[in-house]
Amino acid sequence: MPDDAELALLTERVVERLAERSLILSIAESCTGGWVSKLITDIVGSSAVLDRGFVTYSNQAKQDMLGVPPETLKAFGAVSEETARAMVLGALEHSNADEALAITGIAGPGGGTDSKPVGTVFIAWGGQLADPQVERLEFKGDREAVRRQAVKSALQGLMHRMELQ
Repeated sequence: MPDDAELALLTERVVERLAERSLILSIAESCTGGWVSKLITDIVGSSAVLDRGFVTYSNQAKQDMLGVPPETLKAFGAVSEETARAMVLGALEHSNADEALAITGIAGPGGGTDSKPVGTVFIAWGGQLADPQVERLEFKGDREAVRRQAVKSALQGLMHRMELQ
């Protein structure tokens, strides 16, 4: 499980890379409750690379703040590839960002099903010039462990995405 120091170091690298590329980020978070946004805003100067963060824990918030269609939530659920994709597209549409990431998942201890057990997380990354990518991950551990791993994976995926640009 990543510790605070590891997450802080990874976040510093992400902020540096965003700044080097003059990219602005927007973040849509559900199960992580703003953790990625908090890590980024812990860094002095992050206002140059972060436009805004959306904490959309409820389905209604996902609809109101990000424009996630109610039909998507009804058909696929809040924890799905389709919802993560809609969240990242909504974060781009409702911000001044070049790049966005979105996280939705089941941190537990309850809420899991056979098809989506506790620890299931969908992370999406998208940009103004590229179609979103979505990854389904399954993490082990308690609520904090799942959330920490989701935060790390989201930041690592964003870093990887920027390396490819």
